[in-house]
Amino acid sequence: MKVRDIMTQNILAVDEEESVLKASQIMRDANVGAVPVRSGDEIVGIITDRDIVLRNVAEGQDVNNTLCKDVMTDNVVTCTPDMDVDEVARLMAENQIRRIPVVEDGKIVGMVSLGDLATQRQLQDEAEDALKNISTPSMPDFQ
Repeated sequence: MKVRDIMTQNILAVDEEESVLKASQIMRDANVGAVPVRSGDEIVGIITDRDIVLRNVAEGQDVNNTLCKDVMTDNVVTCTPDMDVDEVARLMAENQIRRIPVVEDGKIVGMVSLGDLATQRQLQDEAEDALKNISTPSMPDFQ
């Protein structure tokens, strides 16, 4: 099965120069936890609800005056619509991420999430394996 068979299409994105407030409003209105960040048509990052909380709110910064480019994750992992879903599940596990923007010809054409994998009966094993690796702490336990 290919990514194009399970990805969510018509993805909203935010410009890197938009405020964090704008990104959070898009997330609220679309009921999503992440929004790709673009510069023109090119994807330059992804901003998640967690990015906003940890890199903006917890730092006492104003969401109205902080730009998306200042809190986004900029080493974004992407995939293509023609990639096999097993490969995407492996990417999620290796990078400990739950969502991957789908890019074709340099443009965002969709998003695939761990939930997309889990809702496909034949992909539940891949989703379970990815979640196990995503949920593995990357920092040592505090003692």
